[in-house]
Amino acid sequence: MNGVLREFAAPFVVPGPSGVAIRTRLRRLTAVDEEVLRRVGAHLGALACRDLKARCHDGLAHDAEAWATRKRELTPLSSARWAGAITKATHEQWALARRGALAHLQSLQAGVHTLRHRLSLPLGQKGGKRAPGGYHSRREWHAKSRRLHVLEDRLARERAAWQAGRVHVVRGGKRLARMRHQLPAAQLTEPQWRERWEAARWFLRADGESGKRHGNETIRISPDGQVSLKLPAPLSNLANAPHSRYVLTGRVRFAHRGPEWAARVAANRAIAYRIHHDVARGRWYVTASWQQPVSQPVPLAAALADGVIGVDMNADHLAAWRLDVHGNPTGSPRRFCYDLSGTAGHRDAQLRHALTRLLHWARACGVRAIAVEDLDFTAEKTREKHGGRKRFRRLIAGLPTGRLRARLTSMADQTGIVVVAVDPAYTSRWGAQHWQKPLTSTTRRTTRHDAAAVAIARRAQGYPIRRRTTPPRTHQSDGCGHRTVQAGGDAPGREGPRRRLPGPRTRSVPPDAERTRATRTPTTVRGVRSEREGVPDPLLLTD
Repeated sequence: MNGVLREFAAPFVVPGPSGVAIRTRLRRLTAVDEEVLRRVGAHLGALACRDLKARCHDGLAHDAEAWATRKRELTPLSSARWAGAITKATHEQWALARRGALAHLQSLQAGVHTLRHRLSLPLGQKGGKRAPGGYHSRREWHAKSRRLHVLEDRLARERAAWQAGRVHVVRGGKRLARMRHQLPAAQLTEPQWRERWEAARWFLRADGESGKRHGNETIRISPDGQVSLKLPAPLSNLANAPHSRYVLTGRVRFAHRGPEWAARVAANRAIAYRIHHDVARGRWYVTASWQQPVSQPVPLAAALADGVIGVDMNADHLAAWRLDVHGNPTGSPRRFCYDLSGTAGHRDAQLRHALTRLLHWARACGVRAIAVEDLDFTAEKTREKHGGRKRFRRLIAGLPTGRLRARLTSMADQTGIVVVAVDPAYTSRWGAQHWQKPLTSTTRRTTRHDAAAVAIARRAQGYPIRRRTTPPRTHQSDGCGHRTVQAGGDAPGREGPRRRLPGPRTRSVPPDAERTRATRTPTTVRGVRSEREGVPDPLLLTD
């Protein structure tokens, strides 16, 4: 490999999740219940839009006093707790938009830097892995020079907006807002789109409070599944329970982590709830979420005490292989396939099912650690770096690298399995170089992805990816230490001579060579003197 290798980051144990979110369906709602939820959501949604507009207007000049002023203005129109939930959600949405603006600004800066570099090179000059080369033709160079001016103008506008504290936010989602102008392509009518748009802009979420009844005073769910919510002041005439509360007819039950949720409700610990309406299915859902202390990470040596499973993520499957404590692949590789096409819900379900099968296999093997790559393709998705390789850019853009590790960590936390993140540098290349051919046999075809899984697992264990360590140049023997890293220091007989095995030592010699050597057909050529011609026959020397 040409060039200097970059330094590798040390493997680390990924910390566990800091929160839990579970969802269930609101069943057996009457028409009156749905009408109350619609009116409350629309009223609070209008207040949330007004508050978000005020927060965006303040920009970087916002302070605690402005926050208190906004909350006091919202309290008479809702309640103190509803006002607190609205202002908190507004701050989170503004902060998210701010982070998105920063990421877009950095992407524009990277694109401008790449274009300037490639335009400065001669036409047709080849590039390397670290830096791209020049453009192929004068026509392409001219088109890219025009694009450079476009990106520079965008960069100037985004930089000015960032310094002024301006953000671009759409309550309900930018995608749904743009769909209004493409209704035939979305196969929606104007009333159908309007219904989805209004439902997406509703606000029905309340933060939990420890010490209050069932952990939430605004949206309350009792241990038996009864749901009630505090009505805003203008809608208090719709109450069917004391203290301006409305009790829904249906009951809820959380199938996933139900006992954990019930324990928090019984102890009056804080639980946040969110009610939302799925217009396409015509269903109502409630989501419960709460924070939990991050568990202390297991020491890396303890996590790798029973071996490790290396996982290489690809566009359509997860390639996994189990390694023992000495870094040797054991058993056969496993492949967990998924399909990342379709809607976001379908992709998420496919990924979740693949990770479930992976965790079940890890528990069956008795392994306590799964090694994955610490991937981030943010810098790899720009069109300026890869040019016309649209298929490759689409491929890496569809890989859920961050979501995979986050979901795997969350799911593995309940099974006692830890996730180890390793540096992704050269794992695919070196894995194929050192492991693909040795692990291929007549009954097993080892792919490049399987070999990469072995490389990932060995890097997590602290072993080099190559199969054997080169002996010291000054002393090509075991005098300076054991030559290989395949066996541990406590392995019995590792320094002793190799055990003598009967039979041939190489595959080129047939197993019956000794028995058939005497009866073979002579291979000498007629008329050529034999090399043994001058040696007397021992039978002629006998009496």
